[in-house]
Amino acid sequence: QVQLVESGGGLVQAGGSLRLSCAASGRTFSSYAMGWFRQAPGKEREFVAAIRWSGDSTYYADSVKGRFTISRDNAKNTVYLQMNSLKPEDTAVYYCAASRGIYYSTSYYRETQYDYWGQGTQVTVSS
Repeated sequence: QVQLVESGGGLVQAGGSLRLSCAASGRTFSSYAMGWFRQAPGKEREFVAAIRWSGDSTYYADSVKGRFTISRDNAKNTVYLQMNSLKPEDTAVYYCAASRGIYYSTSYYRETQYDYWGQGTQVTVSS
């Protein structure tokens, strides 16, 4: 069992930056693929970014590519999402997710591939 706790959300002006963190419990964090998803009011949850267990491969939604960076520190059991050049349309609840195993690159984008989820952290970008 893995527990995930997100932090770092808040209110920021358009063009600003935030860094989200997701702290994971358990000794097997380094073996999990990790992802970030978000859900805006009235919309379905969508993929934002993901990172392979080793950290050597990353995946991004087109809407955030070039602005967001996902990274992980396996020694600290933590995954990060650095968000720059934020836009009002980035406003959402951001969720961290962990997967016991993803074997195809296209699977990183699918929330059904993830086994554990955090409670989410609110990010609000004002115009």
